[in-house]
Order: sequence, then C-alpha cells, then structure tokens
Amino acid sequence: MKSFIAIALFSLCLACKTDPKQEVSDNYEESTEILEQQEHPNKRMRYKLIQSRYKQEEPWQVFDEKLDSFPVRRYEELKSSILGRSIIQIQASVANNEFSYEELTLFYLYRIRYYEGNPLTSLHSIIELNPEVIALAREMDLERKSDKNHEVYGIPVLLKDNIGASGLHTTAGAVALAENMPEDAVVTRNLKAKGAIILGKVNLSEWAYFFCDGCPLGYSAIGGQTLNPYGRKVFETGGSSSGSGVVVAANYAVGAVGTETAGSILSPSGQNSVVGLKPTVGVLSQNGIVPISSTLDTPGPMTGNVMDNFIIFDAMKDVSELNMGLDVLQKSTLKGKRFGVFKDLVQEDSLYSRSVGFLKENGAVVIEVEAPKLSLDGFITLLNIDMKNDLPAYLEANATEGVAVKTIEEVVDFNLKDSIVRVPYNQKLFEGIISDTTTSEQLEDIKIDLESKGRSYFNSILDTHDLDAVLSINNYHAAFAAVAKYPALIVPMGYKVSGEPVGLTFISKPFQEMKLYELGGAYERINPIRELPKNYQ
Repeated sequence: MKSFIAIALFSLCLACKTDPKQEVSDNYEESTEILEQQEHPNKRMRYKLIQSRYKQEEPWQVFDEKLDSFPVRRYEELKSSILGRSIIQIQASVANNEFSYEELTLFYLYRIRYYEGNPLTSLHSIIELNPEVIALAREMDLERKSDKNHEVYGIPVLLKDNIGASGLHTTAGAVALAENMPEDAVVTRNLKAKGAIILGKVNLSEWAYFFCDGCPLGYSAIGGQTLNPYGRKVFETGGSSSGSGVVVAANYAVGAVGTETAGSILSPSGQNSVVGLKPTVGVLSQNGIVPISSTLDTPGPMTGNVMDNFIIFDAMKDVSELNMGLDVLQKSTLKGKRFGVFKDLVQEDSLYSRSVGFLKENGAVVIEVEAPKLSLDGFITLLNIDMKNDLPAYLEANATEGVAVKTIEEVVDFNLKDSIVRVPYNQKLFEGIISDTTTSEQLEDIKIDLESKGRSYFNSILDTHDLDAVLSINNYHAAFAAVAKYPALIVPMGYKVSGEPVGLTFISKPFQEMKLYELGGAYERINPIRELPKNYQ
C-alpha cells in the first residue's frame, strides 16, 4: 500500500512540477522493490539491493541553494533547446544568447537532483558531482570566443568512475578505493584543455565488471544498482560503462566517457540507445584509468548522436583533427560502401534485417557471410594476469592517501571484513585472479594467439570481400574485436516490441575510427530511430 501511495504522490508532483524528493522518500520501502524483483526472468536482475549500503552524502547537496533559486519556469523553457539537441545546436544557441554555459550546467544539475533525488525515479547513475562546475561554466561564459574554441568548449561531460579527475574521487565503484583522489587521467586533461566541463563521476559495474560472477550489470558497492531509463528494473543497463550509457540516455549531460576491455562501451550503448565508440587500443591513453588489462583497455565517448561522439573523441585525443572530421561527417554517404552482414543475424533478428534493407536502399553493397568458427581460449587468463599485474601498478602510481590496498589479495581481504556492504554478491573473479598461476611467458603466448585469432576472424571477412566494415548487434562480437584491438562504433538501430533498445555495431580495421564515424553517421541519417526515454523527458 505504501508503494502505491508513493507512486501516486510522485505522479502528482510531476504534474505540478514541484520537487517530489521529500514527499516520496518518506513512503519508500526498498524491500518491496527487491521482493518484486525476484520474479524477474533474468537471474542477473534479481537484485539483492538497489540503493548503495555505503553511506555518503547525496552529490547534489552542495548545489541545493543554487538549484533552489533556479526557476522551474526557466528549466521548462530550456528543455526544447537542450534535450536531444546536438553539441553544434547547443553551441549555436549559446552563440545566439538563448542561454549561457552556466544555465546549461544548471539545467543538467537540476535534472540530476530532480530524478536522482527520488527513489522512485533514481537510476543510481551519479556517484559524485564536481562542486566547481557552476563557477567553471561562468568562467567559460566570460572567456567565450566561438571562432577559436573547440566544439566541446563549455559542454558538460560526465566520466565513468574509473577515470581520474583532479578534485574528484576515482573509486571503480569499490569501497577499497573510496578515498582515492588521483590527478587527471590523460583523456580528462585533454578534455579540459579543449574546454569541456567535467560535471562529475558516474556509476559502473564494480571494477569494470571483472570482479563478481553472475552479479547484476551496473552494480557497485559505492553507487548501488544502476537502472535503465528505458525500462527501470525491467531491462539491463549493460556493462561495465553502465552509468555512462544511462546518463546520456536520461540527458544528465551532453555526453559521457566510458571504458572498454571487451564490450563495456558497446553493451551499455546498445542497451541505452546511445552512440558509443570503442577505439583502436592505443589511440586514446590508458594513463590514469583504473585498469583491467593494459593489453585491451581503452576509454571511449558515449553520446546521443554520431557527430557529438566524434567531437568528444577528438577532444580526448592529444592532437585535434576537428575541422577535417566535421567536414567528412557532413558529407558522408552510404553509396558504394561495402558491408559484411552475418547470415544468422539477418535470419534471426528483424531489426538487423531491416537495417540491412535500409543500407541496400541507400546504395550500399551488402554481402552475407558466415561467422568464422574460432574460439578464444585463454581470454580469461589474459584478463587475470594482466589485472594481477596492472592493478598494483596503477595503485603504486596513482592511489592517494587513505587507500590501504596494494594488491588483488589485499582487496579481497579488505572486502571480507564487511562483506554485507563491500561485497553483497561475490568476488569470485578476483579470487580467480589470485589462484591463476600462468607465467609471464605463457601469457605472452596467449596474447599473441588471441590477437591472431581476433584479426583472422574479421580479416577473413573484410579482406575476402573488400569491405568497409562488418556489422554486428550490440556487443555480440566484442570479444573478437577486443583481442584484435579493432575499433567498433555502435549506433541506435531500433527497439524491440518490449521497448528495449538495440544497437547496430560497425567494426573495421585499426585506426579506422573516422571511417566508422562516416559510416555510422550516414546510417544514422537514414534511420533516425532514437527516442528519449518516456519517463525522463
């Protein structure tokens, strides 16, 4: 009965545009939600908890006074100029004095507090907000020179909480790193140098989902259970960059940065109907990012459209190629482009089949192929030994005062001292890392073998048919792209009958990011399918 009353109160508050936080929270009982969740057909979604058990202040409290004085009327006026709009459109509005960077930042902070401050709408996506963002945005307004600035100038961007940002915590979602406050990662520094405003940190699957076995995607001890705005507690968020996908879908920022080892950008991008790029390994720096594998890890942008994705990707690089890239994207076409599509997916997936039809209708050449029969034996071993070596190296170089752990073993022991708060599911993958005795020589052989298999998997298709890209769905072929170190771009493809989002994934050879943007942008124009989640508009 209390849950029904809370929902009724919240609906009333939405109608009158007031802050529902206090009225609803008094009637909220998580235990009811957890009990109902045990009937979910997906075992990974039978949550043990939704709200984090790790006690901390709400990240927006520092802005309460400023947000309380931000008129609801102004927020409503700004919706049509910001929600679903591209970076270029937002920059044009700022240039025309329709709103300022400060108002843009306040708009997103207002949304975050409004939805995340209510347990009935919270997506548990925000871990920390940058207390300096309003002052930074005001400074951007004073220094704005539109003819010289990068397109990302003044644009609020959120970071996955395994990416270092000075003045903010970097936890990887783990209580063991709760006090970790390292300097900027290289990609963060590059974003700031181009003028991006780092709005804060977002939730993720703890330790980038190489921690627990069979646990929910998007869960971390620090942030709780990330939820999907297209189907809250109904659809998975994807992982491990769960929060990065969710905050873009819910319009809590213009864009976000995630990380991928094998599918961790592609999966949440597909599940949350956003565009995500997994770059060629090495194109963007790993420096300052909590690792799984120095062999496979890469950061990448997640946004509402292809052009925005390119702009943020360009800003993350050491050397900008913005103007050239924007020109290429504006002229991109599918005519004459050659794609490989998997026969089984054409036959089994109606959205994929429909997309193949769109490509053909717009002048693309489509060739159906059989998926090569290759196994990736040794993949988990690669991750085990890389993380056994790479995490201690990260902690040695980056961990700050208050972080007591230095090895995987110490993290496991730390968690066992308060397993209810720190490890409510399990830490089997970390235990597997400890027990793995693979030698350095054996690991090198595994790496060589896996990269060879990954490249063979795609090259046997790309080279044989002289293709521009292979097309997949979501993260179906992410492991092969990971070990090959090949780039992949995912673009919203449509929605299942249930409303669950699905993405079309373009995969090509190394350093072909611009080609992927060209192909993805052209596809996006012929299939502008993306819709904002109904309950977060």
